[in-house]
Amino acid sequence: MPVLPLLAVLAIASAQTNGGAPPIDGTRISRPPVIQPATIDDTLEVTGDSIDARVVDTRMTVGVLVNGQGPFRFLVDSGADRSVVGSGVAERLRLPHGRTVTLHGVAGRSIVGTVKLARLAVGRNELRDFLVPALPERHLGAQGLLGIDALAEQRVMLDFDQKTITVGDAVRPLRAASASDEIIVTARRRNGQLILTQAEAGRQRIAAVIDTGAQVTIGNRALYDALFRNRRKPPVTTPTTLISVTGESVAADMVTLPQVRIGGLVLQDVTLAFAEVPPFALFGLADRPAVLLGTDVLGAFRRVTLDFRKRKVRFLLRR
Repeated sequence: MPVLPLLAVLAIASAQTNGGAPPIDGTRISRPPVIQPATIDDTLEVTGDSIDARVVDTRMTVGVLVNGQGPFRFLVDSGADRSVVGSGVAERLRLPHGRTVTLHGVAGRSIVGTVKLARLAVGRNELRDFLVPALPERHLGAQGLLGIDALAEQRVMLDFDQKTITVGDAVRPLRAASASDEIIVTARRRNGQLILTQAEAGRQRIAAVIDTGAQVTIGNRALYDALFRNRRKPPVTTPTTLISVTGESVAADMVTLPQVRIGGLVLQDVTLAFAEVPPFALFGLADRPAVLLGTDVLGAFRRVTLDFRKRKVRFLLRR
């Protein structure tokens, strides 16, 4: 039975008062901004620094400076509302301990410690003076991850062919897309994450959360029931285990769907891991057919561009 890492650190609850080091005065727990529903626009462009990326499974890491030191390899995780630093990096840099927080991941809730970062920089973009959870690198699959707190005002392009990530300022003016093999889909935001509503699995309308930190795409129970509840024969399934960044696991069933549509794009023979994981409830999607769209599907494109500020996603098709 395959075991798949799944980097969906999706929410941080209020700080705990028991256990861990005392809070650091004046240090904030960064939270993504509240964004209004999206409007349709056919423009999207990324200008900024192209950063060489490394591939972990189908996920991509970039070099990040922590307190001016590094670079350290961080996964880009659009499904996480908070950035995370590896415990090894925290120990190496002797980062001050912060309060404990409740982390909501794919396998449930965990109480984790935080550390204080004076500065976190990727390309020309920088965050200062904030707390991040510290988790073991063996579960992260990297030395840390970049979440929505670091990406909320950015435009990020993942080039799966060139293995580069370009991070740009989303405030810059946009120019119209001209390539015939480019499709732009409008998203909405929930807790900072991009959620596509112009998507279907089979003929079933779905909500698709863009999750670049997940190796595999997950479907919820509502989607499974909508697709298979009235069929005489159940689908062929393969059991698997999904591993959270905290090291906890959750059982899932892999099912191959004939097609999935995202905007005007149609993907054939898409494999989903079906599991009722907590993130769906956090996004308000527990009772609505939905998927967490991982890099197994995103990597089928040449490039995927995420504009967190404008709530746009651009897919560049392979030739």
